[in-house]
Amino acid sequence: MAQAATFIEANQTWAGPLLALLAFGESLVFIGFLIPATAMLLLAGTLVGNGALPVVSTILWLVAGAILGDAISYWLGRWCGPALLQRRPLCNHRRSVARARLFFMRYGFMSIFLGRFLGPVRSTIPLVAGMMRMRERSFQIANASSAVIWVLALLAPGYLVAKGSAAAGLAAGEQMAAMITVIIVLSVAGVWLGGRMLSSARRRRGR
Repeated sequence: MAQAATFIEANQTWAGPLLALLAFGESLVFIGFLIPATAMLLLAGTLVGNGALPVVSTILWLVAGAILGDAISYWLGRWCGPALLQRRPLCNHRRSVARARLFFMRYGFMSIFLGRFLGPVRSTIPLVAGMMRMRERSFQIANASSAVIWVLALLAPGYLVAKGSAAAGLAAGEQMAAMITVIIVLSVAGVWLGGRMLSSARRRRGR
């Protein structure tokens, strides 16, 4: 992670497109299963807080990547339908798709917002929304607005850690340790919350 931060700082011209690509992959079905980029995106907040990355352009690149990833997942689901579940690699992730389907049926429009923050179903909810023929206008409104909230929520912890570390006079190594601790805490909290919400969706479906 430290090497990635150093690379981004040394190649700021490519930082925006690289972060957009990470947000895109994190939100895209198939790729989201393989390359969880949340930790790197959280780290980007630290670089913004340090002044190594510009605030506005970083936010815009990340939002654009997140919107495009979800949009492509939705279009795939809408165009291909349930038959896509019979093809690789989705046929190997039927349980994840089933959880996303239950979550979508339970929360509907709000599932697009909530799913952004839940690793187990993040990249599959847009696909399921397309398969279940959610109105595209409603989906894209939820997609764009949730992308902005997701990006700001991802950047905020690192930004605050960087500002707090600078105020406290912490060294670079201590700042990185603090950021890693924050990432671990947020990851555990996200997994716990996601599990609770998915369990609630399953119980409601079983009634």
